[in-house]
Amino acid sequence: MQSGGPKSVPHNSTQINTNREPIESIVSKFKSGEYLVSVFGLGHVGAPLASVWLRTGIRVIGIDKSSRVIENTRNGITHIPEPLVNESFSEGLREDRFFVYEDPVKASADSKLKMICVPVLMKKNKPDLSIVREVVLSIGKGLKKGDIISIHPSLPPLTTEKVLVPLLEKSSGLKSKIDFSVIYNPERIYEGRAIYDIEEGHPGIVSADDHYSLEIASSLFSLLYKKGLVKILGIKTAEAEKLFEGVYRDVNISLANELARLCDRLDIDFWEAKKAANSQSYCHIHDPGIGVGGACIPIYPQFIIDVGLKNKLNCRITKTGRAINNEMPKYSLNKALKLIKGRYSRKSKITILGLAFRGGVSDTRLSPTFDLLREMARLKMKDVIVHDPLVKDDGLLAKFKDVRLTSNLDDAISGRDLIILATNHKEYSNIDPSILGKTPIYDGRGLLRPEKFEKGLYGGIGRPFI
Repeated sequence: MQSGGPKSVPHNSTQINTNREPIESIVSKFKSGEYLVSVFGLGHVGAPLASVWLRTGIRVIGIDKSSRVIENTRNGITHIPEPLVNESFSEGLREDRFFVYEDPVKASADSKLKMICVPVLMKKNKPDLSIVREVVLSIGKGLKKGDIISIHPSLPPLTTEKVLVPLLEKSSGLKSKIDFSVIYNPERIYEGRAIYDIEEGHPGIVSADDHYSLEIASSLFSLLYKKGLVKILGIKTAEAEKLFEGVYRDVNISLANELARLCDRLDIDFWEAKKAANSQSYCHIHDPGIGVGGACIPIYPQFIIDVGLKNKLNCRITKTGRAINNEMPKYSLNKALKLIKGRYSRKSKITILGLAFRGGVSDTRLSPTFDLLREMARLKMKDVIVHDPLVKDDGLLAKFKDVRLTSNLDDAISGRDLIILATNHKEYSNIDPSILGKTPIYDGRGLLRPEKFEKGLYGGIGRPFI
């Protein structure tokens, strides 16, 4: 299988570089295989995007910092459990259209379109651009006149304009909008269906700070997005748009959590009230839950809060919503412990159902279960089991010495004092109360039917104790 690079595009190729090549010519050369796409970062965003390009017949270079990812990719295997990615990788390798690089500068030099698909991390509640900066500097060293840089991670507004473009210009010695094009295409994927979301799920967002680059973005990405494109002249607007999507969900989840907690106090079934309220066409109350996890929804509000503070604006609603959602693991644990009342002690045997941040995925990033475990550690609980049908191993659990991870549900629920449902895996929706015996369960996701349980053996977010 080919992994060294395309033979027809040498490292120092310059014959295809012009300042304002006709856009029709650019698209034609990608289709013919003369121009290549390079994808920097083969994770949750990069692997599906590389796959979608391969599915269109385009030649693709994959690059990642992890030697394990590189090795797996060369064998047509992704570490991201997304449908159709392995098949796309394998077919691309077999047809000599997918090339796996270890040298990011060479990947930049050998490609026309460079896609930045590495994440922005959080450090002390502030955006950490270190990984993105590293990739940008590598791309700049291999940048040629006429090249295109496409940025895909969610970014605080003005990051591209104030940070990334200057870095590209400094490292390449070239000028944006004159020598090369910069476009921003924020990802809009849902884990577990990433390729579907790119190709059919949503319109793509494409943006640039000049008309020529925006037309390049539109012409190229129309090859991927069958639902069409939303074109934005002004990258900072597109950066804001992407964050708005996540903040909208976070704030609305916090509203649902606040209303569910009120229902807890008033002995009202929140879920029944919500269903009735949402029958009104302008009402869209979200689901409450034990916490908000993942690498998106908990992060984007922090970007907004940080940018607001830098511009002397206190984003109070965004900040309050984040605070409410951050409180939910501790709140839910306290409510769950009431199910065992006077029998609760440090020796209580507790099982948490779910380590992934949401159902149907194996991704544990910022999972609320870790917040539950931290609170249990504070309470000095010594016997905790975490069950997950999809997560087979997680290094972060090593921090909790009294916690055991299992994929055996019978083992997880047998002889326990309390069960807490933390992740809405479909495998949990059909739990038979009879197999729990007299062990109470706290439903932190509103997944179970309370009427199926004996009195005193069920509790849940926004549910009266029955």
